[in-house]
Amino acid sequence: MAVKEDDRAFTHPLYDFMARMPGLDVATTSVDKLLTWGASNALWIFPMATSCCGIEFMAAAASRVDLDRMGTIVRGTPRQSDVMVVAGTITVKMAPRVKKLWDQMPEPKWCLAMGSCAISGDFYRDIYSVVPGIDTFLPVDVYVPGCPPNPEELMHGLLRLQEKIRAFRAGKPRGAAERPPTPEHMRRPSLPRLDDPTRPDELSLLQTQSAGSLGHGTEMNLIELRRSKAGEALAAKLAALRAPAEPAEKKE
Repeated sequence: MAVKEDDRAFTHPLYDFMARMPGLDVATTSVDKLLTWGASNALWIFPMATSCCGIEFMAAAASRVDLDRMGTIVRGTPRQSDVMVVAGTITVKMAPRVKKLWDQMPEPKWCLAMGSCAISGDFYRDIYSVVPGIDTFLPVDVYVPGCPPNPEELMHGLLRLQEKIRAFRAGKPRGAAERPPTPEHMRRPSLPRLDDPTRPDELSLLQTQSAGSLGHGTEMNLIELRRSKAGEALAAKLAALRAPAEPAEKKE
C-alpha cells in the first residue's frame, strides 16, 4: 500500500535517503556512532527547580521552545535520568538531599547549573543558609548564566551539553566546565569548589556521608559532622586556607 507523503510536516535525513535509493532498505553505520547519537539526543532530565528559574525551565518544555523535539524529556525519578538541571537557590539544608539524588542517578550523568543562584548564590551568596554555588558539592558540566535565563538560553546550554557528550564518546577527557573568574571585589565561597586544587579531601567525604545518611534514621546534623574526626581535620584546613598570608620579612 502506498503512503502519501506530500504534506509531511517533518524531515528525516536517513529515511529520505533510503526513499531516494530504489531497492535500498538497509542502512549501515558503526555501533559507536549509533550509541553516541542515542546518548546525545535522548537527554532525560531530573529537574531540581527551587525558585524562579524553574518557571523558565517549565516554559522551555512548552510549545514555543519544546525541548522534546531534541529528545529531552523530564522524568520524576533520578534512577531513569542522566541530566540534572539545578534551577534555583540551594540551601545548606537542601544540599545533602540534592547530592543524594545526584548519587542515585546512573552513570554517565551530567549536571547543568541554570541561573545565577545555582551558579554562585547570586543575591543570597553571603547568607548563612545558602550554598554559594552548587559546584561546591556537585560537578557542573555546563553553566547557563542569567537571572533568570530564558528558555532559549537553556536550550543553548543543552546543545553545549550535547557537544560535550559527543566529545566524551569520542574519547576526549571530560573536564570541568569553564567558569569565569571571580572578580576581585567579590568574596569567594567559604567552601572550595570541586575543581579547586586546595579543596580538602575531608570536605568531599563529609558531604558524601551527610547525603548517604538521609532517610535511614541516622541523619547527621552539623554538630555531629563538626565533632567527628574528619570534621575537626576539615575545620583546621579551612581555617588555614582563610588565614591571610603573612607578609614576607624585609631583608636588611
